[in-house]
Amino acid sequence: MTPPSAPPVLDDAADLTPSWVSAALATAGVTVDITAVRTERVGTGQIGTSHRLHITYADPSAAAAAGAPPTLVAKMAGGDPENRGLVSDGYRNEYGFYTEIAGTVAITTPRCWYAVISEDNTCFVLLLDDLAPAEPGEQVRGCTLAEARLALVELAGLHGPRWCDASLLDIAWMNRPSADGSAFYGEVLAGAVTTFNQRFAQLLPASDAELFTTIPARLGDWMMTRPGRFSTIHGDFRPDNLMFTPDGSALSTVDWQTLGLGLPGRDVGYFLATSIDPALRRAHERELVAGYHEALLGHGVTGHSFDECFDDYRLGTIQAPLITILGAVYATAEPTPASDAMFMAMATRAAEAIRDLDPLSLL
Repeated sequence: MTPPSAPPVLDDAADLTPSWVSAALATAGVTVDITAVRTERVGTGQIGTSHRLHITYADPSAAAAAGAPPTLVAKMAGGDPENRGLVSDGYRNEYGFYTEIAGTVAITTPRCWYAVISEDNTCFVLLLDDLAPAEPGEQVRGCTLAEARLALVELAGLHGPRWCDASLLDIAWMNRPSADGSAFYGEVLAGAVTTFNQRFAQLLPASDAELFTTIPARLGDWMMTRPGRFSTIHGDFRPDNLMFTPDGSALSTVDWQTLGLGLPGRDVGYFLATSIDPALRRAHERELVAGYHEALLGHGVTGHSFDECFDDYRLGTIQAPLITILGAVYATAEPTPASDAMFMAMATRAAEAIRDLDPLSLL
């Protein structure tokens, strides 16, 4: 039997036609006749766009029996095509996660029905499960204790199955720390800290601004520390990228543009430093990291003590100002009161975590 032809990459949601979607589903083993596809823009992504596809089948009963979804979400490139070279690594990371990594880890993610990317990585299409009625967490409010516990158990499902897996080092497109790259990020962060502190001078406590100025000079050492302990890391693991079911009993992790290799504690530190109230973090961080550590062991990780895991968490809190400050300074969207509130919540929580946990003393 001749395998179905893979439909081409697209750059316009208007081209998500019945024939294109039919061909895409056929590559997943679902052969159906689609008569109409209605697209609806969802979310406010700046470097990418997402569209809900409402699909009409010629024979709804046969489609249901074949397992064809009533709706899908198409994720595509966005923004000015001439500037996409600046973000094409993010497109490649997300495509690579769904096509090469998702099936090898245990973190919950939407099913990817079809994925295609251009040779220069500036256009891509992912057809993903529609997670509605799940909703993203609330960054400014922060996670509840129950949400944080669940998130960290899920995070262990990303880290544990590929823990120190040498085959990851053979994946050419996967970002990883390097001496040159670490020095570059230190220089970029130094300039970004100055801009960030000036922009938020009326909102950011002076002590937080001063703390942030101490980080760029140590960033290179931080990025290169503990190279023998690595796994796949999300890089931006926070409530906005976690889709919680209405009852809060389950979540799926999305937005894999920042996927890379690195110290797993970077994800843990970033999440706990930015995504829960500092008082809640202080009261429960050992319990939360213990739950993550127990889940790691359940995925087969050995030779990694709780004390070592907790120190990695401490060290990982530097990820919080790194991503927060770069995100605020280099975001392509115009600042809004809502985005300012988000960045301030993340930055001030991060500063408190760094003062509490003193990660730079571990270098």
